Amino acid sequence: MWTVMDSPIGPLRVVEHNGAITAIEFSPFVDSDGRVRGARSDTDPVLVETVRQLTAYFARDLKDFDLPLAPVGTDFQRRVWDQLVGVGWGETASYGEIAHRLGMTNAASRAVGLANGRNPIPIVIPCHRVIGANGTLTGYAGGLPRKQLLLALEQDALF
Repeated sequence: MWTVMDSPIGPLRVVEHNGAITAIEFSPFVDSDGRVRGARSDTDPVLVETVRQLTAYFARDLKDFDLPLAPVGTDFQRRVWDQLVGVGWGETASYGEIAHRLGMTNAASRAVGLANGRNPIPIVIPCHRVIGANGTLTGYAGGLPRKQLLLALEQDALF
């Protein structure tokens, strides 16, 4: 099942399957990627709670999500995504730092970047918090303007 919510970074489609969130998608939405979505439901409890938590996040009232997640990916991708959850609100990490947390060298940075870019549950699994080694913003599946907005939202010093 899925629902759509408005957000400061545009409409988001939140997808649930078997009681867990499997995707958060940026508009424009793509339906031909093979993901299981099912029918729209604006009353499913998991979707309602996810929308509630995302709304609180965008209002700066929630810093840590507590949702059932089931991202679909390879073992390596899931290991990277698990590390991303450890990058807290207002923090950033480089691709190399994530590689080191996985017990790898900087040579794995590119693989970490590819896994980061395939994160199916952005925002909740905070791939926007991963930046280049020199502190620059690098690619983001939702586009750099969205990444900039998400990072700015999390900077307490700005508010």
